[in-house]
Amino acid sequence: MDVYFFDCDKTLYDYDFHKRLPRLAELGGVSQYRLASTWWAGGHERAAEIGEYATSDEYLDAFAEVTGARLTLAQWQDARKAAMTRIDGSIAALHTAAGLGTVSLLSNNPIPFKDSLPVLTPEIVDVLRDNDLVSAVLGARKPERRIYTRALGRFGVEPENAILFDDSLANVEGAREAGMHAHHFTRNADGSFDTAGMVAAIHAFAERER
Repeated sequence: MDVYFFDCDKTLYDYDFHKRLPRLAELGGVSQYRLASTWWAGGHERAAEIGEYATSDEYLDAFAEVTGARLTLAQWQDARKAAMTRIDGSIAALHTAAGLGTVSLLSNNPIPFKDSLPVLTPEIVDVLRDNDLVSAVLGARKPERRIYTRALGRFGVEPENAILFDDSLANVEGAREAGMHAHHFTRNADGSFDTAGMVAAIHAFAERER
């Protein structure tokens, strides 16, 4: 069995934190500076990404305690979705990979993100079929080696039979160090995403010598 792991942000969907932060501030009734300097600079989002908060409610309670901004999950989703734009070529590539093997998300994100995938990523939830691995569930972030070994273990697949598609070179190198194949997703000279390169990498992996 071959497994195709895809990052989400800036790989399947473009992501702009500078669109998310103002929306969070508006919804939460606090300043962007307060949010950035307390939650993000304080390391709370990073902690959430490795499983510090086991549920969305725990995350939102901690967010309110740290920042003073009490959000509902729907408001959190609103701000998160405002920062995301689907990359059509990447989503088409995901569907191509699904026809060749098993596809899964492998994303550094907290529990509310996983719980919100039907709202945030409606174009891919059906093809993923609950293969929605996020770092908060696996207890480690890319590029740590253990996130790759834990993800592989979920599918019972050897590293040489798995490939990661990710915009972060560090994450790609981490996957390779764990024995996986990996493709660094980049932009073309004109600023567009190199989705053709992603498709070529999918087919090259599928057609590799065994």
